[in-house]
Amino acid sequence: MSLFSFPSALVPVIDVFEKLGIRYCIGGSVASSAHGIARSTQDIDIVADLRLHHGRLLVDGLNQSFYIDFEMVQEAIERRSSFNLIHFESMTKIDIFALKPRPFDLQAFERMRSGRLDKSVEGREFLLASPEDIILNKLEWYRQGGEVSERQWTDVLGVLKVQSSSLDMAYLLEWATNLGVQDLLKRSLQEAGLPHHESP
Repeated sequence: MSLFSFPSALVPVIDVFEKLGIRYCIGGSVASSAHGIARSTQDIDIVADLRLHHGRLLVDGLNQSFYIDFEMVQEAIERRSSFNLIHFESMTKIDIFALKPRPFDLQAFERMRSGRLDKSVEGREFLLASPEDIILNKLEWYRQGGEVSERQWTDVLGVLKVQSSSLDMAYLLEWATNLGVQDLLKRSLQEAGLPHHESP
């Protein structure tokens, strides 16, 4: 499935979030494709600042176009975990992650930025994770997955190469150290042909 076959599934979810006043941030491979090198992907990842009262409102707003389970939604909000939506028309899967209270996740959420995804939703901007936070998240996922996901690693390199001189390297180095992925950041910078400066 191509990256930009998603608007029919993504737009109604974002419309409901905005109507309910739910802050959100698109991450994963959709964001890395927007900031780096586009590739096909099977799902959409969204981080959202969800509260318990949002559960029923989300179900009521989305159940005409999506498979959505109220109990899964409520459990995910309570546990700060995730639930998924399945878009009936396109069968696109959307993973919704409740915002976690971890310092990195909170700071990354505040660093989101507006951006466009595709001409098919011309004029519409979405809130996307920053390039630095996508790199850090994907390095963390890569490590947690046993460092075998070629797609995660390629996504990291794509963002590094495209964003290169505009990246906040001090921020990258600080959080890579805190997250325990400084060695992976150093390796990815070397493979992307970018200079690497050791953190103090």
